[in-house]
Amino acid sequence: MFTGIVEELGTLTARTDGEDAESSVIEVHAPTVAADARHGDSIAVDGVCLTVTTRTADGFTADVMAETLARSTLGRLRPGDAVNLERAMRAHARFGGHIVQGHVDATTTVLSREPGERWEVVTFALPPQLRRYVVLKGSVALDGVSLTVSDRTDDTFSVSLIPTTLELTTLGARRPGDEVNVEVDVLAKYVESMLADGRVDQEVTS
Repeated sequence: MFTGIVEELGTLTARTDGEDAESSVIEVHAPTVAADARHGDSIAVDGVCLTVTTRTADGFTADVMAETLARSTLGRLRPGDAVNLERAMRAHARFGGHIVQGHVDATTTVLSREPGERWEVVTFALPPQLRRYVVLKGSVALDGVSLTVSDRTDDTFSVSLIPTTLELTTLGARRPGDEVNVEVDVLAKYVESMLADGRVDQEVTS
């Protein structure tokens, strides 16, 4: 599990695609998050939970399977691209953002950016299948960054990016037309599932 608090802005240094074009091995320059990384550890790369396969001198490698390539922006990453990185949360650590699983629900597109005095309001397209999970003042993870929804319409949503987010994550460089990974708040999914199955009523009446 992650919290959406980016620890390091890493760089993709290499990508090797499998012969079947349905898998890739990526190498990431990440001296901070890889400092204590071991084989099998989880690291979120642009919001996608990946498993460390090899520790390199100043980073790590990870396998990316077909499902991940198809459902996230990782399939379009090229050497030199910057990526947001976060290690899996430790049980005793501070919970800085919100519950982020590293399971991307969809990708979406930057529609506009509006600069403020010390922040920017960035508006994204709202995928139809995610509308019921994105609520005003609710949490959403974009490229692995925990953010609060500041505005929402039927087909868009906006977030406000503070200077730290603009400087220390890839969201500062995203422009209209760029794609980002979206993960909605998993708590909303659990509530929806429980209501659909009638489990809430069963618990209340038992």
